[in-house]
Parts: sequence; structure tokens; C-alpha cells
Amino acid sequence: MINKILSYFERQTFGVCAWWGEKLQLKSSRIRMSFIYLSFLTFGSPIFIYLIMAFVLEHKEYFKFQKRKSVWDI
Repeated sequence: MINKILSYFERQTFGVCAWWGEKLQLKSSRIRMSFIYLSFLTFGSPIFIYLIMAFVLEHKEYFKFQKRKSVWDI
């Protein structure tokens, strides 16, 4: 029963913690726990940050920035 619930939530997450885990080379479970603890300590404000990051990750093709080669390419 618990494994079904855990697998459901892992399939429904947006991948924000996994993305941060790859970038920072940390376990995604540690990042999830830090979001949970910060949510309790700061009365839920990291949840809004998480949702914003999830939105950006889901629509990242619209947020692509052009990399410049030098200062003179402006």
C-alpha cells in the first residue's frame, strides 16, 4: 500500500528535485526533505517557489535564452 502511494507521488512530481539533484550532484531525496523542512519552518513559502520552478521546467522551451559569445554581440 505504501509503495503504491510512493510510486504515485513520484510519477506525479514535476521533476524539480531531480533536476536540482543533477545540477548540485545531491540525492533528490535530500532536496525533497529540505523542501519539506523549509515549508514547516517558513509556513509554506517554499511550496510557492517549488511550483514556480515546476512551471519553468515544464515550459522551459519558451524560456530559452540566447548565449552570447562576447560583449560585442549585443
